[in-house]
Amino acid sequence: MIAWNVLPLRTVIMNILRKRRGVMLDDELERAIKKEIGRHPTDAELNDALMQLEINGLIHVSQITKTKRRIEMIEEGTEFLAVDED
Repeated sequence: MIAWNVLPLRTVIMNILRKRRGVMLDDELERAIKKEIGRHPTDAELNDALMQLEINGLIHVSQITKTKRRIEMIEEGTEFLAVDED
């Protein structure tokens, strides 16, 4: 049975990114989440939370290698363009 968390995963991710100066790799983020909430998030949970944060313009996720992603907090006044949006 999965324990309930007081904070949504999106909030936990944003708090972790603030502590880490806004940039980290996805595997580091997973370890930090485990430390915060006591369990690893599933791939679906993590991807859903990251996607919601990116849609809301709070973070930018970029692919470094086939299995590594870089998660970066977007500061006020900064925008990322999608492919072919220049």
